[in-house]
Parts: sequence; structure tokens; C-alpha cells
Amino acid sequence: MSKVVMYVSGFCPYCAMAEKLLRARGVAEIEKIRIDLQPEQRAEMMQRTGQRTVPQIYIGQTHVGGYDDLSKLDRQGELAKLLEDL
Repeated sequence: MSKVVMYVSGFCPYCAMAEKLLRARGVAEIEKIRIDLQPEQRAEMMQRTGQRTVPQIYIGQTHVGGYDDLSKLDRQGELAKLLEDL
């Protein structure tokens, strides 16, 4: 498993914004799991996160949540701390 994992779907503006933010913070590798192409992955995502919407983002073993959660962590300075622990 890579260090940053995102459950995504094909056309998802929040997925694109989350990826852009992560890349801006220096994340070079993001494992993207396409739940629209692999329905069994949607079930796995829902079981792991308790959520139905994408993106669902993991940094290491920490479930960050969606784009709004990621953006909030960034504004609070917490995202940098999570990323430096990788």
C-alpha cells in the first residue's frame, strides 16, 4: 500500500482538487482506487470509512476523510504534520 491512498471516481471535481492540494504539499505518489470502475472497491471503501462519497483519503494509516477535511487540515497546519510522518 502506498503512503497516500485516495478512493476516487472518474469525473469528480473534489477528487481533482484533493490531488492538486496533495501535490502542492509535495506528495509525489498517490494510489488512486477507482470505485466507478471496480464496484467491489466501493464496498471496501464504505466498510473501511463508513462513507459513501469520494474522495476518501488515507495518509498512512490515518483516514483523513474527503476534500473538505483535507483542506481544513491544511489550513490548520495539521496536514504538513501528517505528511512529514510518512
